[in-house]
Amino acid sequence: MRIIHLGDLHLGKTLGEYSLIEDQKYILNHVLDIIRKKNVDAVLIAGDVYDRSLPSEAAVNLLDNFISELSSENIKTYIISGNHDSEDRLEYGSRLFSSRGIYITSTFNGELVKITDEDKFGDLNVYMLPFVKASQVKHYCKDSVIETYEDAVRTVIRQADIDWSARNILIAHQFVVGNTAPHIAGSEGASVQNVGLIEQISSEIFKEFDYVALGHLHSPQSVGYEHIRYSGSILKYSLNEAGSSKSVPLIDIGEKGSVTVDLLPLDPLRDLRHITGRLDQLLKAENIVDPEDYMYVTLTDEDIINDVMGIVQQYYPNTIKIDYQNSHTKEIENFDIGEIVSDRSFEEIISEFYLKMYGTEISDEELEVMMSAAREAGVINEADQA
Repeated sequence: MRIIHLGDLHLGKTLGEYSLIEDQKYILNHVLDIIRKKNVDAVLIAGDVYDRSLPSEAAVNLLDNFISELSSENIKTYIISGNHDSEDRLEYGSRLFSSRGIYITSTFNGELVKITDEDKFGDLNVYMLPFVKASQVKHYCKDSVIETYEDAVRTVIRQADIDWSARNILIAHQFVVGNTAPHIAGSEGASVQNVGLIEQISSEIFKEFDYVALGHLHSPQSVGYEHIRYSGSILKYSLNEAGSSKSVPLIDIGEKGSVTVDLLPLDPLRDLRHITGRLDQLLKAENIVDPEDYMYVTLTDEDIINDVMGIVQQYYPNTIKIDYQNSHTKEIENFDIGEIVSDRSFEEIISEFYLKMYGTEISDEELEVMMSAAREAGVINEADQA
């Protein structure tokens, strides 16, 4: 059986003020072209289908069009929920969809859902585990000791009583790690880095599956074993993904023990890029490349440039953010606020901090705004006024 593995579609996402619906429609059509050309039999979508729990109408229509195209060509589709998805909204109509070969599991109800398909080598079991928390599993498995996410997932797999002599695929949306830390890039980074060890799940508990289709991390990568893999997001969704590339895994599953994975590149409608340099150099005609791309711009000019966003957007209309990297910013990076706080009044602290930040004295009007805000926040009282 030939399978495409997708994850982290984040339909309806924006970059800054820019909607990515057009870009997502383009890349999903690109995926459909791959599916047709490669004669794919099934598609696995490993969660975070939408970017938010209340998806926009445009995002819902985009998913509807995509799975309708798959269904019309008799391609089986398996979808689980991720931490960004609303369980109820994603699962709406799932019973009707299953009659068309579209299987959606967005809620954990105490059991690991199994759908069995068949090819010339016999049965192929697809297990579907939506994003699940330890507390959810503990609710259904009261006789098991469950303290961590790994305890929870291990319990779910153990109680599924899986026949390991058969061919088995798992779709899951969790933070899975191998012997080394996985590469974290994208909008999932902050949440993953802040949860500590409790959400980490060892890839060892999945190694008996023939293929594990993971979602949650946006960088395409295997974890622990080649057959345990994050597909990555379909587009670049954050600055630290600039310079990287996107792909989809094409999985061929033959007889038991025969699995091959080929990564097929994805070419977006508009790339996400990060450029650095002086403004006059970056905007020279010979340096303007692919002006419709989404741009992060770091300027090395020593002076702040008035209306710099307006200037840059004349050349790169989809500029998301502009910042500076120069001697002044380096000074700020190395700045120790403790040097100016000791035995100083609030007015003195603010005045010196402003000077450090902007290289100029704070005006009386600006100082009064800061003092007023500090009084409102309870940082200072009337007796502390200059």
